[in-house]
Amino acid sequence: MPRALWTAASGMTAQQFNVDLIANNIANVNTTGFKKQRTDFQDQFYDIKMQPGASAGQQGHNPTGVQVGMGVNVSGTTRIFTAGNLEPTGRTLDVAIEGDGFFEVQLPDGATTAYTRAGDFRLDGNGRLVTPDGYYVQPAITIPDGVSENDISIASDGTVSVTQNNVQTTVGQLTLARFRNNSGLLAIGRNLFEASDASGTVQTGTPNSSGYGGLRGGMLEKANVESVTELVNLIVAQRAYEMNSKSITTADQMLRTANDLIR
Repeated sequence: MPRALWTAASGMTAQQFNVDLIANNIANVNTTGFKKQRTDFQDQFYDIKMQPGASAGQQGHNPTGVQVGMGVNVSGTTRIFTAGNLEPTGRTLDVAIEGDGFFEVQLPDGATTAYTRAGDFRLDGNGRLVTPDGYYVQPAITIPDGVSENDISIASDGTVSVTQNNVQTTVGQLTLARFRNNSGLLAIGRNLFEASDASGTVQTGTPNSSGYGGLRGGMLEKANVESVTELVNLIVAQRAYEMNSKSITTADQMLRTANDLIR
């Protein structure tokens, strides 16, 4: 009987984690380039009272055996990299990726590269193209003095140009990074990811080339979170939590009944 208590407790713990993940998805419903996550579950080890196929005497072999599971645990959190809706902003330094790929960003240590789907870029005091946190976009792009944001254009192939005195000049080239397993990227916050052994080796290339997405200037990719779906998942997780708590209550009542027999 105590086994039922611990089994149900593992279910409550797993569903609490699931609710935490769903809450994070909902919290980021308006975060640029955010990719939702899904909780993956797996059953725990089994108490095997009788092996399937064990000898059953003259009757042959037991066709199913006797196996009792010991609960559930979280096996992983899968990040889902489906495309979010593209939203026009009318701002020339806003760039959305249409297809596969990540922008490359240099972290403050000057040695580590991070990756992002959020293309809400800015210019710093030196004219460098940076993220909202001031991290340099890679490859480095510097806008000449005297050029306003409205005179900057970013083509679908990543070419960054400026217009001065009615003359258009190319000042840089945005590239994209790809991974074999996007879900293996390490999320570090601020819309940034780092590569890991699970993500595979980074590959860089030009937007619109083979396997790489194109760029859409003046637009941003919104989160791929569907509010209605997340609310339904939240209700399902809440009911699963309640059912596990009911299992604990039932097991407790049965233990109380057994204890009362010896009074």
